[in-house]
Amino acid sequence: MKEQVLDATKIVLVTFLFTAAIIPVIKKIAIHVGAIDVPRADEGHRHIHKKATPMLGGVGIFLGFLFGYMLFGEQSIRMNSILIGSFIIILTGIIDDIKPIRAYQKLIGHLVAACIIVFYGQITLDNITAFGFSLDFGAFAPWITILFIVACTNIINLIDGADGLSGGIASIFYLTIGIIGFYQGRSGSLVMILTFIMLGSTLGFLLHNFYPAKIFAGDCATFMGFIISIITLLEFKGPALTSFFVPIMILGIPILDTLFAIIRRLLKGQPPFQADKQHLHHQLLGMNFSQRTTVLIIYGINLLFAAASILYTIKDPVLGKIVYIIIFIIVLWFVLHTTIISDKTPTRTKKIEEKFSIFRKKEPKTKKKKTASR
Repeated sequence: MKEQVLDATKIVLVTFLFTAAIIPVIKKIAIHVGAIDVPRADEGHRHIHKKATPMLGGVGIFLGFLFGYMLFGEQSIRMNSILIGSFIIILTGIIDDIKPIRAYQKLIGHLVAACIIVFYGQITLDNITAFGFSLDFGAFAPWITILFIVACTNIINLIDGADGLSGGIASIFYLTIGIIGFYQGRSGSLVMILTFIMLGSTLGFLLHNFYPAKIFAGDCATFMGFIISIITLLEFKGPALTSFFVPIMILGIPILDTLFAIIRRLLKGQPPFQADKQHLHHQLLGMNFSQRTTVLIIYGINLLFAAASILYTIKDPVLGKIVYIIIFIIVLWFVLHTTIISDKTPTRTKKIEEKFSIFRKKEPKTKKKKTASR
């Protein structure tokens, strides 16, 4: 066990140092090619930063990933498909960061990468097992897998609206999967090597991306989501992890934030993926939290999801479920008291609370008896 921990630490440390060292070079390249995020304050954009910031930070994570693979990885058909798919994802992100392209054009790149994983790498989601229930996808498995990969690829990118947010959430995911893998005796497997390579690379990027950010991941943040989908699929296919539900729950915050955004926009009659300023981090910023505090709060909530997943998988499933329920109650309260789904929600909630307060019995006032003075 001690030797395994040392091996994992070596992978994380080497990729961390490499990525941290190469990010300043990527920053200069981004400025040279014009991949710069200029803040815009109009309603259609979610920018909260005040100054122009170079992008392409995701390229640094990708290079750290390649460096880690060359040192610690092993060649295989699956790994070849991951490398080819990753290259397509990062190339699509680079093009969009330099000169923005249409959403459907990016989607084509993501679909091609997902198809390579499924049909060349033979990595598929055949069934789902959660809480003792199993659902087999049969002939639909390849197409559901493609949909899952594309969704994960975009979900991290969609939440990337504050300094250090996407990198921190991705790092929490990699760390949690690594802890679960250790306890299940899976160290040394392909999924664990990928996990620790990505953990080191993402932390190396986060060193430059945490508030105040010197560089953004840009649309290349999709690479983090893409590898998260691969790790989830590989971990799920292993004999020790029987619930696909667990790795998904580690991503509770970005999944819920994306779901709320889609519902919110549909209620307003807007396209589901149109940018707005009602995401979770915008809600917290609207409560007068600083950007740093906002990101740390989201980290904290995501760590609760991660802790519940660890408890459910390797310690006490019942306790894990209880923690999940507590988290969802907190999330529900947040939804009902903010505009994350609808501008009318807080007003309606307040009226309901006031209505129920009418029925609260008021304590009768006791009259003070007058006493005669002596």
